[in-house]
Amino acid sequence: MTSSSVAEGAGLVVLHLGLGSFHRAHQAVYLQALHDRGDRRWSLAGANLRPDMADTIAALQAQGGAYTLETASPAGESRYARIESIREVIPYTPGQAAMVARGADPATRIVSFTVTEAGYYLDAAHRLDLGFDDLARDLARATLGEAGETIYGAVTAILRARMARNAGPLTLLNCDNLRHNGERFRAGLLEFIERLGDAALLAWTQAHTTCPNAMVDRITPRPPPELRERVRRATGWDDAAPVTGESFIQWVIEDDFIAGRPAWETVGVELVRSVQPYEEAKIRILNASHSCIAWAGTLVGLQFIHEGTLTPAIRQMAHDYVTEDVIPCLTREGDSPVDLPRYRDVVLERFSNPAIRDTNQRVSADGFSKIPGFIAPTVRERLAAGAGIGSVAMLPALFLAFLQRWHQGTLPYAYQDQGMDPAVAHAICAAADPVAALCADAGLWGELAGDERLVSAVRRASDRVALFLAQQGH
Repeated sequence: MTSSSVAEGAGLVVLHLGLGSFHRAHQAVYLQALHDRGDRRWSLAGANLRPDMADTIAALQAQGGAYTLETASPAGESRYARIESIREVIPYTPGQAAMVARGADPATRIVSFTVTEAGYYLDAAHRLDLGFDDLARDLARATLGEAGETIYGAVTAILRARMARNAGPLTLLNCDNLRHNGERFRAGLLEFIERLGDAALLAWTQAHTTCPNAMVDRITPRPPPELRERVRRATGWDDAAPVTGESFIQWVIEDDFIAGRPAWETVGVELVRSVQPYEEAKIRILNASHSCIAWAGTLVGLQFIHEGTLTPAIRQMAHDYVTEDVIPCLTREGDSPVDLPRYRDVVLERFSNPAIRDTNQRVSADGFSKIPGFIAPTVRERLAAGAGIGSVAMLPALFLAFLQRWHQGTLPYAYQDQGMDPAVAHAICAAADPVAALCADAGLWGELAGDERLVSAVRRASDRVALFLAQQGH
């Protein structure tokens, strides 16, 4: 159902879960563009699933949901815009009554969310991994009718309240870098509800919700401490919750909305029948290369992504990975709607932008989710075709060297990885043969775990990583 099928025409709401920098530099910006065109039929409400970002939430509340977006082009031009599309900021409270009430309001037609890849708790078979305490705890809470702090616990509470209120259908819109994100979220949600034994809610959810797949893209670093002063100097506004991002922005969504949507197609959003080719290009080329550069840059003592991208040896690793292994995978069944060599070059140009100052710490996070999500599919497809994996093998080899630093306590920053079992990670690093141990991990590699072709390729790549570090003086 498209935006034109909404009869009411005014006062409709997208509730977004996850008021972090990315949402405020991406989805909120597209809705602001609609407002700027005079289309104010939709607005945003925002909430967080956990009691984090308390200072940012308080600042947004004090500013009526408004904030400043700084965009920086690769040429070094900075622009500033006031974003006012978030009209309601819902602070976290135990039980999340206000969030659930907003989601259950008939005026709310879309619930969107950014919780990062690891926040979906999916195993290699795309089933819920109940080994995570957060997920098991939320199942127990949901049995008692409470909202919880995972995306499944929160959405289940909203749907339960919406069904009880007879508030109508709802689109659930994933805005994370998860392959087939709408489909996989929907499968996890239905499994979560099924495990509760709530047959009525399961049937209602199946009949009254849709979950479009979507691809989102904009490099959005954590706001640096000096951003507030830059905004004040440029705009005169003392903004306590500014965000910064690159000038590039993209959003591709499958047009499968059950209760209407904003007219996003009028402000640059691509509404398509299938998001898969765009998604694959972005995840394999941009996201995996980003991680490659972050791990390599950290290993040679760099702090920012642009520094690594401007290091010839690191840039070449990313370029070779895309050219030699990814592009053949994405074109094996014919042409892609994406100009892949051009996209590769644009991505590397974006990563080179010194104004963004995106940190290796941010981008290196969640390797235990990124390898199975971003990297393993290329390995799997190349091996299935009888092709080599020399270039893509550099990425897990870099991650292993990075993980060894974490194991030894010598990383220059705290490593965050929601998908990592620290005991498992330490055991990989402490093994007599860490390469074989990494390649044997089924959570990372699925059915490829222990495959001798993978082990041999990563072993050779690890030798290349060691040589690279020696050449860089590390």
